[in-house]
Amino acid sequence: MKQFICRWIPVCLTTLLSCSVGWAQSVITGKVTGAGDHAVLPGTTVSLKGTTTGTTTDAEGNYRISVGNQPNGTLVFSSVGYLPKEVSIGNQSTISVELAVDNRQLDEVVVVGYGTVRKSDLTGSLAQVKGKEVDAFPATNVLQALSGRAPGVQVTQNTGAPGASISVRIRGTNSIQGSNEPLYVVDGFPTSGSNPTIVNNSDIESIEILKDASATAIYGSRGANGVVIITTKQGKAGKMTVDYEGSYSIQSLRKKLDLMNAKEYATFYNEQATNDKVTPYFTQDQINSFGDGYDWQNLVFQKAPMQTHNLTVSGGNEKTRFSVGGSIFNQDGIIRGSNYKRYSLRANISTDVSKKFNLTYGATLTKILTGRQNSGGGNRGGTLISAAISAPPTLTPYNTDGSYRVLATAYPFISNVLINPLNYLEQFTDNVDANRVLANAALTFKPFDGLAIKISGGIENSDDRTDTYTTTKFINSQGSASVSTTRGMSLLSENTISYIKTIAQKHSISAVAGFTYQNFMNKSLSASGVGFLSDITETANLGSAATPGIPGTSYSYSTLLSYLGRINYSYNNKYLLTASIRADGSSKYSEGNKWGYFPSGALAWRVSEEDFMKNVTFMTDLKARASWGLTGSQAIDAYATQNNLSVGKTVFDDALYNTFAPGTQLPGNLKWETTEQLDFGIDAGFLNNRFQLTLDYYIKNTRDLLNTVQLPSGFGFTSTIRNVGQIQNKGLEISLSARAIDRAFKWDLNGNISFNRSKVVKLNGGQDILGGSVGVTLISDAANLLREGQPLSVFYGYVEDGYTDQGRVKYKDLNGDNVINQLDKTIIGNPNPDFIYGLNSVMSFKGFDLTLFIQGTQGNNLVNVSSINNTLDYGFGLNMPREVYLNHWTPTNTNAKYPVISRANSYNYSNRFVEDGSYLRLRTIQLAYNLPLQTLKVNWMRSAQIYASGQNLLTLTKYSWWDPEVNSQGGANSIGQGIDHYSYPTSKAVTFGIRVGF
Repeated sequence: MKQFICRWIPVCLTTLLSCSVGWAQSVITGKVTGAGDHAVLPGTTVSLKGTTTGTTTDAEGNYRISVGNQPNGTLVFSSVGYLPKEVSIGNQSTISVELAVDNRQLDEVVVVGYGTVRKSDLTGSLAQVKGKEVDAFPATNVLQALSGRAPGVQVTQNTGAPGASISVRIRGTNSIQGSNEPLYVVDGFPTSGSNPTIVNNSDIESIEILKDASATAIYGSRGANGVVIITTKQGKAGKMTVDYEGSYSIQSLRKKLDLMNAKEYATFYNEQATNDKVTPYFTQDQINSFGDGYDWQNLVFQKAPMQTHNLTVSGGNEKTRFSVGGSIFNQDGIIRGSNYKRYSLRANISTDVSKKFNLTYGATLTKILTGRQNSGGGNRGGTLISAAISAPPTLTPYNTDGSYRVLATAYPFISNVLINPLNYLEQFTDNVDANRVLANAALTFKPFDGLAIKISGGIENSDDRTDTYTTTKFINSQGSASVSTTRGMSLLSENTISYIKTIAQKHSISAVAGFTYQNFMNKSLSASGVGFLSDITETANLGSAATPGIPGTSYSYSTLLSYLGRINYSYNNKYLLTASIRADGSSKYSEGNKWGYFPSGALAWRVSEEDFMKNVTFMTDLKARASWGLTGSQAIDAYATQNNLSVGKTVFDDALYNTFAPGTQLPGNLKWETTEQLDFGIDAGFLNNRFQLTLDYYIKNTRDLLNTVQLPSGFGFTSTIRNVGQIQNKGLEISLSARAIDRAFKWDLNGNISFNRSKVVKLNGGQDILGGSVGVTLISDAANLLREGQPLSVFYGYVEDGYTDQGRVKYKDLNGDNVINQLDKTIIGNPNPDFIYGLNSVMSFKGFDLTLFIQGTQGNNLVNVSSINNTLDYGFGLNMPREVYLNHWTPTNTNAKYPVISRANSYNYSNRFVEDGSYLRLRTIQLAYNLPLQTLKVNWMRSAQIYASGQNLLTLTKYSWWDPEVNSQGGANSIGQGIDHYSYPTSKAVTFGIRVGF
């Protein structure tokens, strides 16, 4: 017995110890968060590999799982939108993990017109930009975030002024007279404006860019230029969360122009006097005493602060979900007196009234205050920016008594329109007060599984007031004031029915049909006055003006009624079909042409799902796509097809009478502009989608282009609008993403490159169309040209042929008639780039994230109109770049860049002013650190990140002026492209910020 006890007691103790150890390991707890932002991930699946044991994380990302005695077991963590992760259990009782975002997930849902679709089921061409990329740097306009991030999308900031408009071209320019901006759809509402300034960057969940006709035809007559769908953040069920982001930036002029100093300026104009055989303006003693002189660029430009504050509160339960956000954006411009302030409040609410009814409501309220000092253009120092360059460095802004110096009379040889910049900076204001409202609501009824009936409505309202005042202290001013107000309102009603059904696990069908109605109303009012006794009231009392201006008003109203339908069919997840049609009826068009019909179709083949691809292990996904469709553009204003009466006045006897008479534009029987597009695409994923490639080749033909045509004199009307021709755009888009390194050190790369070739195929009677302008005293000419067989908006002018024996510019006699005239003009440049590109790199290691974003264009030209006055206009005392002083024609330097210094020179619009506008820009570099909150045991915060970033810190370009990203005469319906005329320069900035979540 004793022997038995002695033998079995150790065995029992060992067994008990083993059981206790096994029991200690049978329950594992932990927390699951997202890598980078450390946001908690509720609903994450946690399972024991190889078993049916599993659980999910709660609202705070915590989990608890019983795994038994399996020290060699492995836990598998998976969550939608994140890469799965496996962790060996070992002897751990607490396992917390971070899951990396899977940007290449095929099952991810993307937003399309009137619905959503999985990426794997896409048949059309679509690019997506996530909210994190949109919010990568402070910006006045969300469209700036699209630059370089989506293939086929060219984004140009027309000027660098705070709040300046942005031009977006998707797959080239389609229209001559109509807008070339894409349609912007915010939370399902097709907005009427060309720039969605109402939306704050931090409020955006994602942006989808629809490019081919299969994706855009559902928007019919508004889809020819592509569609940009902006989705704001929505509430999710779970514990309420609070997110805050704040940043502070210092902006500065990207580069100063290297102008002549005072000594060089005086020497330069003495040489001009000598060449023109007049007495030199400065003595040698004066020249020796000048030194560097005054820097007028330092007077006008400043280092300017910019700050942002964004707060979002979201949460809810399974029945009601909400997301509410508020933001402040405050930017001072790098030109003194310019600024942009935006205050916005957003709310999205969704509630399940019952199992069959859902109610959603969304609203965004925005107030924008803009102080403008972007008086570009001009001539010989007559505007702020031209004066900043042209003012003589030999002079200072103030006289000895403290008054403003009058530059126009300072020297006998100086420009009589040159204005001291202080007049603009201190005695001129141009302020815009804008209010924006976008609100919509929808009721969805689901009578049974798969069927949804949605009734929605919304309103977009804008109210703008512009106050401009020039004080009595402004040179040669009696005081002038003007006030203008504009109001735009659009009401939308959309009614759709959608159905989703899977049959026999192989046939998947989804369909949507409906009708929509939207109206557009615009009103304006303007008033002005000249001659004020005091500047106290400014624009507050126009009645006190000595000479009131004639008030002006305008009004327009139009409607759009549409019927739409789309069907998506998938067989066995291999063969995909999409077909859609939209019929649009517009009040703008005349009887018989009011309705346009826009069908589309697309096919896709998931090649990777075929049996013969199963052994191709390196290829995870392969899909081939083809699509065709028609989209349209309204391209005319309301009442353009009607015989409008113009208001006038006439005298009978001694009385003045009001009159109405036919206008000067002959109404026409007009057709819709129609764009036909064919697209072929390939989507491929390699090595478990570690590498992904997308290729698209497209051909777009836009026919029945609308444009104003001049009529013969004596016809009774001076012009009319006609369908005049056809434009073609075709190109190739390549997008590649790679998870280059996926270990403790992670490196993700996303790059894209796009090639587009435009061609004017046909014009009315083969007649050229002029666009853009070079409007300075020295040269006045059209800058751009539309000609059959040529790219859109090419530059058209003379070609220089060296210098005469006197150092004056010669031009090539291209037609050989020994006369230089209009017949010697030729194409001298092209504003359309050969290709555009972008590259984003994100590296992560132990809480640190380093992001670099590069963007650029190649092969495009710019016309430097600014350089006409400030490199050649020698007779008016304007300051100029030092290069002109160092490299102009003399008898001993006959191969100089610039001609002889003489006011007797004459010039034509020529290739001299056409420069290479290509550039490569480090648009953003950011170093961020994610605080280890779990290590620090800070349980009351979800995430915390601090960062420092730089914007536009490095730009490689051959362009000689301030910045190559410029388009002075650009706009939604402008064919004047690639022109720089004293534009507000683009700034560079350094930013410090914080992002925290509670």
